[in-house]
Amino acid sequence: MHDAAHVAATLLQVGIVAMGVVAVRRADVAAAVNAAFALTVALVPVGVSAAAPAAVAEAMSATPELSLWLALAGFLHVVGMLGWYDTVRWWDHLTHTLSAGLLASLVYGSLVAVSRSSGPVLWPGGLAGATVGFVFAIGVFWEIGELLARDVADWLDIEPVLVHYGWRDTALDLVFDVVGALLVVAVDLRLFVEVAAVSPTATRTALVWTGQVVGAGSVLFVAGMLLTRYARDAR
Repeated sequence: MHDAAHVAATLLQVGIVAMGVVAVRRADVAAAVNAAFALTVALVPVGVSAAAPAAVAEAMSATPELSLWLALAGFLHVVGMLGWYDTVRWWDHLTHTLSAGLLASLVYGSLVAVSRSSGPVLWPGGLAGATVGFVFAIGVFWEIGELLARDVADWLDIEPVLVHYGWRDTALDLVFDVVGALLVVAVDLRLFVEVAAVSPTATRTALVWTGQVVGAGSVLFVAGMLLTRYARDAR
């Protein structure tokens, strides 16, 4: 099973490279940048396994589903950037649900691992609620980033790397982010608990820092968006 997951992840990574080549041939800068980003994210487990202590590398190796999930989410996103977001109505909902599910499984696994190491931090329903809330906050952070990217691109008169399709699309993106998170907590998916449990202290620190970055980043993104719009309108 693990071998099959490794093979599938590798094939999807090759697929991302192929989609990147297609984007370059089309001179589609946004799709090419997104393909490069998707490949980088898909290779994160490999990089962590190579650079991390032996215990972390062993845990990562024993959980190839992370590489597979990252590669699948990245591949589907790049396919969407090459046109399917515009031609297949439900494609954006699929990618948001899948990506949010991956994020939720990492957050949920981290919260479970921290709770195990230091005693119950939250009751089971609290773990589920914290996971959904965390994913929703990151979803808001991402959507504000899309808005800022569009405004900066308009201001600089360049093609935006992230495309914003309107407020209705933003609301639906957040809805499907929550759907992905709810699916994970509903089935009590603990796929990445053992990885997070290698170092509960580091996992707790990562959760705290991520929450702070998302909170502060959202405020800064909003401020940047307002300043950009003011500068654009003042020209």
